[in-house]
Amino acid sequence: MHMTRGPDNRIRPVSDAGLVVLYAFTGVALIGFATFGLHPNLLAQYPQFAGFYSISFNFFAQAQIWLAGAILALFLTAEIGPRWIAAFATLYLISLGSELLGTGTGIPFGDYRYTEALGAKWFGHVPVVIPLSWFFMAVPSYALARWIIPRQPIGRVMLASLLLLGWDLALDPAMSAATTYWVWEEPGAYHGMPWLNLFGWYITGLMLMGALALLRSDEWMKGLRLRWLVGFYGANLLLPVGMSVLAGLWSAVLATVTVLALVALAAGAVRWRRPAGDEVAGVTA
Repeated sequence: MHMTRGPDNRIRPVSDAGLVVLYAFTGVALIGFATFGLHPNLLAQYPQFAGFYSISFNFFAQAQIWLAGAILALFLTAEIGPRWIAAFATLYLISLGSELLGTGTGIPFGDYRYTEALGAKWFGHVPVVIPLSWFFMAVPSYALARWIIPRQPIGRVMLASLLLLGWDLALDPAMSAATTYWVWEEPGAYHGMPWLNLFGWYITGLMLMGALALLRSDEWMKGLRLRWLVGFYGANLLLPVGMSVLAGLWSAVLATVTVLALVALAAGAVRWRRPAGDEVAGVTA
């Protein structure tokens, strides 16, 4: 008989507190960006901060990803034990492969390269933290899509990939136009990146969400708290959206908000039409 693991009440409060820490950390990072990131002339006026900022520019970006990954790992472990690890390994390898292909050939994202700001790289091309970020945004995207359309696997995969793309609509401008964490070799029309990148993101998202479906991740996602995952998605969305707002990249903000608003409207329509009592088994809102 298959036994479903219940939440670990010893770890659960830690993962809940971790979400608060993630929001606080993001707030500090945004304050630093608004102060010295957008006004580098202040470093000349206050040279005592120059060394600190040069370190923090790299530190905060890398620490944000490691922190988010650790908090999600705590949450998943508290809720379902180690059942998520196979999905993590699979998605890490898929996204790493996609990024290596992209940085090596320009397919499917366009010609780009990562700077040294995100730390150690796989094979000198892809920062170790990048596949981790694909995973920790794929999980809440898939869980939310599963909640919206639980009985349509193909539609769920497509919707989850759209949610992942919504994150990138702000992330790429924030990290390559407002800052220089990665650089496009041939600047494109969307805040310096080519439209091909959005296509590449969606296709990679389809592969990641398809892998989650094939691995039967729905089984271990049944008991996950959806509100926590929505909060986690929002915490990671806050940084690129906040940076885009501060940098005046309003079309990027509008694009992100539009995609998420369409998803919200779709969710409302689907759930309004759903018969009473027809809920996703085991999902706690």
